[in-house]
Amino acid sequence: TFHARTALVSCGTEEASRLLTRLDCAPTLGLASGQNAAAGSLLLSATGPAQAILAGWKVAQSLLEHAAAIASCAAEIVAQARQVKPSVVVACTRKNFPGTRAMAIKAIIAGGAVPHRLGLSDSLLLFPEHRQLLAGMTLAGAVQRLKESCPEKKVVVEVTSLLDAEKALKAGADVIQLEKFSPEQVGEVVARAAESRSLIAAAGGINSGNAAAYAQAGAHILVTSAPYGAAPMEVAVRISPGLPALGRSKEML
Repeated sequence: TFHARTALVSCGTEEASRLLTRLDCAPTLGLASGQNAAAGSLLLSATGPAQAILAGWKVAQSLLEHAAAIASCAAEIVAQARQVKPSVVVACTRKNFPGTRAMAIKAIIAGGAVPHRLGLSDSLLLFPEHRQLLAGMTLAGAVQRLKESCPEKKVVVEVTSLLDAEKALKAGADVIQLEKFSPEQVGEVVARAAESRSLIAAAGGINSGNAAAYAQAGAHILVTSAPYGAAPMEVAVRISPGLPALGRSKEML
């Protein structure tokens, strides 16, 4: 059996179940991904041959602990931000550990966040690094060019100063992403954008400790990578002998 040692947001139980099934075990789901688990809650159980149980339990445990960590961290950021601004959106970046994209995205959604974007084609994100290569083209010109070439996509402009934020507002960017702005600076940009249709996203260093301050400042979107670095949650595993079947010992996990 797999039990939560502390309160957490369950995630990865379906994948762990499929893993154990492939090893000739018979799993039973305790909690689905996205459900809140109190300390001691049963996440998953399984029965199967001893060899299969011993081959799969540690991988399943690790998957559950890491997925729940991402989901729980995302949920905490969402909770802190929405205490002061219920409409705020927490969007997680693509900075997950390589090779874990599908599980990481599932986990942040389980925690109530959304993907910032799933790939480069989701939106048009104009970084300062891009603008360095647009010789002779103003920010307004770059935004207009993108809107004309891809009219169905949102144009997101990342800025690192109040001056560039003002330029992005005048250029008509759909989203202005403020990189490493203080909550006070975010509030200033939000005030300036009050009469525009631009959404304001705060990015850079957003976590559960400051999410409320950025939401209070008026940001529409909080962009964060924090959940991907969350320490694994603790999932307790208990293995016990079961009844023999067909000449082989059936263990209980």
